Amino acid sequence: MFHVKHSTSPPPLENVSRETLLRLELFADLLLTWNARINLISRADAPHLWQRHITDALQLAPLIPPGCPRAIDLGSGAGFPGLVLAIATGMRFDLIESDQRKASFLREAGRLTAAPVQVHACRIELAKCPPAPLITARALAPLSSLLGFAVPLLAEGGVCLFPKGENAETEVDAALAAWTMRVERHISSTDRSGVILRISEVARV
Repeated sequence: MFHVKHSTSPPPLENVSRETLLRLELFADLLLTWNARINLISRADAPHLWQRHITDALQLAPLIPPGCPRAIDLGSGAGFPGLVLAIATGMRFDLIESDQRKASFLREAGRLTAAPVQVHACRIELAKCPPAPLITARALAPLSSLLGFAVPLLAEGGVCLFPKGENAETEVDAALAAWTMRVERHISSTDRSGVILRISEVARV
């Protein structure tokens, strides 16, 4: 067990069991411990870990298609949103992260929290994952490039969940030059200028 104190206490979380909260707290402690050695999140973000990162990732959970068996998280970094969603939902996630140190953190965090994850320490285009009905990614690339990574790994009829910031509409407009897609917009509960894009029916123009 780790003995790093949280910089902030976990906020009240809806639909999260006590057991899940304890596992998320363990994840948060481990992240802060590792963050002293490798750059997982900004040091300035550490006091706001729950609001800016964990709660931000959890808000994707209600947007996951019902009965979805597994997902792929692109550029998982410190585990947002993929590892947090795996802990919270029990759904299997393939986490793709090319940085070897971050991949080591993801493996350790997955082990200690008993999250149903498999870590792929490689570039996205080299990952050996069967297509999944859900693709997630956060702060990885502009939408048009992101779809280029996601579509080869997206199962037929699948959905992408991509949190985006204040430039979301600009990214959507640019992506429409190369892609056709159905886009649903969900206002972020953690960022006033943010939006979660729920994208389906994706195809190249």
